[in-house]
Amino acid sequence: MQAAVDMNNNKGAEAPFYLPVGNECELFSAAFNNRIPLLLKGPTGCGKTRFVAHMAARLGRPLYTVSCHDDLSASDLVGRFLLRGGETEWIDGPLTRAVRKGAICYLDEVVEARKDVTVVLHPLTDDRRILPIDRTGEELEAPPDFMLVASYNPGYQSIIKTLKPSTRQRFLAVEFNFPPAEQETAIVSKESGLSKDKTAPLIRLAGKLRALKGQDLEEGVSTRLLVYCATLIANGMPIERAVTAALIEPLSDDADVKHGLMDLVAAVYG
Repeated sequence: MQAAVDMNNNKGAEAPFYLPVGNECELFSAAFNNRIPLLLKGPTGCGKTRFVAHMAARLGRPLYTVSCHDDLSASDLVGRFLLRGGETEWIDGPLTRAVRKGAICYLDEVVEARKDVTVVLHPLTDDRRILPIDRTGEELEAPPDFMLVASYNPGYQSIIKTLKPSTRQRFLAVEFNFPPAEQETAIVSKESGLSKDKTAPLIRLAGKLRALKGQDLEEGVSTRLLVYCATLIANGMPIERAVTAALIEPLSDDADVKHGLMDLVAAVYG
């Protein structure tokens, strides 16, 4: 199983829009400058991936983003021998390429990966900063510009899927959450093109939906979904239809729950 990888070369690129909520940008820069790995904790769709892309562009470093999943193994990250044209050829994985190039490697939802992945990460996340490649006999020393960033959603943690203390304590960590209402209004308005006065009711609705997390809903509505909804409205879709498609249907399949959510929509929009 190959890793799903996005690679961005950020030299000279304009940083993607990101509105800081606290001191997360300063913390990222400090971690990068001091060669310390960073762990981002927060709910789905709260801006973790955008934040990493923003910081990689600000620092002018290439970015390899790996979307972790149940079948992602250490070999997917490090590399493997493949048969090409009748010959066996070693192909670097995204983690190895990031180390060789002095790039930022971002492991999104790292707890979803197989347990052997953490064994590979440990030598890179202490003072050794090395990546042993057993299959080729190489031992790569990470250059100063290499940085490892990982993220996960604590709300989905279980006994089976969690980071061991021996791994967690190799990272600096920063907790993400959904922005305060005023900032989230500005973010959604900027990203969607919907005016702030029309965006504000969506943010109020999001607050009411998030209050149901752990009761009727497994997860609250994300900032990402709010941007989708505002984009539909900005492009002429009626509010009720946009809200249903972007904020109600993605959150639940239960007819009674969805009916209750629509009552909240009616209360906000009157």
